Amino acid sequence: MTVVTRFAPSPTGYLHIGGARTALFCWLYARHTGGKFLLRVEDTDRERSTQAAVNAIMDGLNWLGLGGDEPPVMQSERAARHAEVAHELVRRGAAYRCAVTQEELGARRARLNDLLGEQAKRMLSEDEAAELKSVSGAFRSPYRNGDLPLPPGAPTTVRLKIDESKPTGYTDRVQGHVAVPAADVDDLILLRSDGTPTYLLAVVVDDHDMGVTHVIRGDDHLINTFRQLPIFEGMGWSVPEYAHVPLIHGPDGKKLSKRHGATAVDAYRDELGYLPEAMRNYLLRLGWSHGDDEIISDQQAIEWFDLNGLNKAPARLDFARLDFVNKHYMALADDERLFDLFLARPEAMNLHKEVKARIQAAMPVLKTRSANLVALVEQARFLTNIRPVVLAGKAIDQVNDEARGRLAKLSAVLDELADWSEAAIKTALTQYCEQNGISMGKISPVLRVVLTGGAPAPDITLVLALLGRNEALARLKDHARAGG
Repeated sequence: MTVVTRFAPSPTGYLHIGGARTALFCWLYARHTGGKFLLRVEDTDRERSTQAAVNAIMDGLNWLGLGGDEPPVMQSERAARHAEVAHELVRRGAAYRCAVTQEELGARRARLNDLLGEQAKRMLSEDEAAELKSVSGAFRSPYRNGDLPLPPGAPTTVRLKIDESKPTGYTDRVQGHVAVPAADVDDLILLRSDGTPTYLLAVVVDDHDMGVTHVIRGDDHLINTFRQLPIFEGMGWSVPEYAHVPLIHGPDGKKLSKRHGATAVDAYRDELGYLPEAMRNYLLRLGWSHGDDEIISDQQAIEWFDLNGLNKAPARLDFARLDFVNKHYMALADDERLFDLFLARPEAMNLHKEVKARIQAAMPVLKTRSANLVALVEQARFLTNIRPVVLAGKAIDQVNDEARGRLAKLSAVLDELADWSEAAIKTALTQYCEQNGISMGKISPVLRVVLTGGAPAPDITLVLALLGRNEALARLKDHARAGG
């Protein structure tokens, strides 16, 4: 058997980080087993589905490297096939036509609320208790067994006919054996009165027609499984294996939402500056484990991933852990790739050619000091500062007359250097301190202030080397001149 997995988002918004993790699990299991990973856009809700959302979801998946092995299936284009199956289920006796109207269903719900309200105030009569039991249970239409004839010309729906004599339990690859009483499962609508299929019918038909063997999805869909299994059985189709994964929670243990920070994949890319390989690694560890391994390459993930490793407990989002993982991949990333990503950031707009050249040359150092691309921009700020570097706060007091005098002397010493390398600069600084009877602690803080303006920066000798002779000396002289 060839394993076939699918990721099937609804295009009503952005690609959620939880959806991205589901797609990753589906992609990895297909790769691990030598199977296929397919995409399906579940756009049956025509009012809420948008092409912009489809584009955003596909863009996010492609950024993560999780494109499907075949072009995406658009569920809305398969409505005729879904209707065909609904009619076949009626022919087989697994579904029936129903003339119960929305108004009647609304009246049923209203009566349920009335009875519950009365129950809270007093003991119900025997007849009322029986009525409450009837309207509070799973919906069973009076038309399901043919006892009530369909009104001539009345609009009808097609409903699934739940067989209460059959068990509804199954073995989930994450949750274990799960079951609900068949009497608690509604005779759900398969085709609306206008002939359009419902989501639950479309999902089953598409999974069957696409040859899906394993459905990996969030456990918020667990209840849907009990409604979908009877459709498979009614058609005599093979049932996929199911693996329902607990949802991602925020650091506080509550369901992940916008109050916890970014939830959209594009925000992790565009606003927070994470790399796709790091996101794959991090998302993999949100609900799956391989011993104590934290850094897991794509090759290792494909080799190791199995449904047995999926966790039953919800995973918690941890930005510190994500930064740790991303920092690892930043250090491994190609310098030219990171430079291009740096230039694409809005903070890097309108940089002079000379500044870009300095950043490009410094990338091997900058990337090892950065947890993400946002941090990379901050780490490069000492290179992008415009002369003269503006001093503020305590820095103004540090650069006093005595400090300016030292800067003037040091500028002259550095100006004589034929070799503008980190090693040569370090030797020159050491000799300067020895000749003037001061420690590096006396000159280094002042150098850092006038060269960087207080921006994050590496060792001061490396700062001088990365700025380059002309820029470094110009920044020194900007402040040395004033006190000379």
